[in-house]
Amino acid sequence: MTASSPRIGGTLCVLGGTGFVGSRVVAHLAARGYQLRLPTRDPVRARHLAILPSARLLRADVHDPDTLARLVNRCDAVVNLVGILNEAGHDGSGFQHAHAEVTAKLVRACEAAGVPKLVQVSALHADVNGPSHYLRSKGQAEALITGAQSLRWTILQPSVIYGPGDSFLNRFAALLGQLPLALPLACPNARFAPVHVDDVVTAVARSLRDGATDGRTYELCGPEIYTLRELVQMIAAATGRRRWIIGLPDWAARLQARIMERLPGKIFTMDNYRSLGVPSICRSDGCAELGITPRSLQLNLAASLGLSPPSQHNSPPAPAN
Repeated sequence: MTASSPRIGGTLCVLGGTGFVGSRVVAHLAARGYQLRLPTRDPVRARHLAILPSARLLRADVHDPDTLARLVNRCDAVVNLVGILNEAGHDGSGFQHAHAEVTAKLVRACEAAGVPKLVQVSALHADVNGPSHYLRSKGQAEALITGAQSLRWTILQPSVIYGPGDSFLNRFAALLGQLPLALPLACPNARFAPVHVDDVVTAVARSLRDGATDGRTYELCGPEIYTLRELVQMIAAATGRRRWIIGLPDWAARLQARIMERLPGKIFTMDNYRSLGVPSICRSDGCAELGITPRSLQLNLAASLGLSPPSQHNSPPAPAN
């Protein structure tokens, strides 16, 4: 541990610590002796974390500047995992609120309180000029952090994150179960390098522990690249659901997005469609830079879907080059 790192047993505030990634980050850090402040709108929904003796669930609105100031006061570091994949409306204001506005308030609160370190879990190819509200708002949040005058920071940019209980692989598994014959698939050639949730957790922990990560941005990808069609085919094979996977042409994908974004649950939206136009593939190996050997999706697919390990005679398709 370097002199700039939070001490073991130090106090951390974790925003977004009750979600899919956040829950595993919190469990990992709690096991390593950190005292954790976990703001949440609904402590009852986060009761699975209440069993951690060093985690303190706090009913709080992280959008309120005064509340943020109290949360980060005397913290050794802050981890920001706040993020949404879809917004209630269609104009980008929901993404702005969840990503850029919260980050702006958080940076001000951390600088005012003298918090030594902020670790931001962003998104691969976040860009203020990106094609989607999601990527633009994530890029704006990063720009706010990198422009901070008195705050050390590390930014993590994962590709799509998978693991037990995820909302990516398991969502397609659910869709395959609901559609008995075929799945019409938008953007079938979209490319991903899925990264396991526990590799992202390790990246967060090492960013907190190692002062050499200060001022650095790390892209996080798994070792394999797949098209969306290949991923869905793998899920179908793993779950034993024989379905036709019908790749939609671009015009039909846009039509599907415009229809589905107006349905409850927003399974697929125009903003998702625009994000899928950017290959979710790393340009640099942030896992290697952090000393992480990323897990194989092929070896972790069954566990991620809550299934028994696949037999050796039921191999998934090879990843795309």
